[in-house]
Amino acid sequence: MLLLHGFPLDRTLWAPQLASPIPGVRTIAPDLPGYGDSAFVDVPSLDAWADWLAELLDTLRLDRVILGGLSMGGYLCFAFWRRHPERVRALVLADTKAGADSEEARGKRLEMRALAGDRGAAAVAEKMLPGMVGKTTRNSRPEVVALLETMMGRASVRAVQESLDILRQRPDSIATLGTIDVPTLILCGEEDVLTPVAESRSMHLAIPHSELALIPAAGHASNVESPVVFNSLLAGFVSANIGG
Repeated sequence: MLLLHGFPLDRTLWAPQLASPIPGVRTIAPDLPGYGDSAFVDVPSLDAWADWLAELLDTLRLDRVILGGLSMGGYLCFAFWRRHPERVRALVLADTKAGADSEEARGKRLEMRALAGDRGAAAVAEKMLPGMVGKTTRNSRPEVVALLETMMGRASVRAVQESLDILRQRPDSIATLGTIDVPTLILCGEEDVLTPVAESRSMHLAIPHSELALIPAAGHASNVESPVVFNSLLAGFVSANIGG
């Protein structure tokens, strides 16, 4: 299973899942290009990142994987499916959406890009944090809020700006949904305000034979806000659809 982190996070987002492995499943959580220990790609785009992932699988000698992504990681899942569908055994789409940015959203990404250039990644983290977690987490789990703020704040300015360009220019993936013919689990925190539950319901309706599960008392970073529930849903999906 290959798990892809969101923006502007890194592989440590998946620490709760790596700490509770599913029996019989090797779980890998890479830093996406420009984050953590991973180098940048020459011409950044979702397609380039998808091909980078395919090269990673070649290096690891893995033909097919369960591919999971949260938020930006979900957008990358769609790109990987379009370019390398034969390498996907199943999909896990967490707190993400299929549509492209609206004009308003593109404008906000440009503002955030300028903010990163002027004040650094920490300023971007501060601006994003209220939407990154749900109200329950904000009120009762300050350690999770602090963890995410630290993770976002250590991203490089170049990684933040390149990712914002990629997100702003990404293609609409709604037409892709109907082509997905592998087992698919859609997860969403009930308190997610960045990619609300309605987005997950729309994907569920469009992806044949997909499963939708909502995670109570969690927002956009549902895998760290409610790891026990997230992990249980993930393990149940793998057990039911992939087997040993």
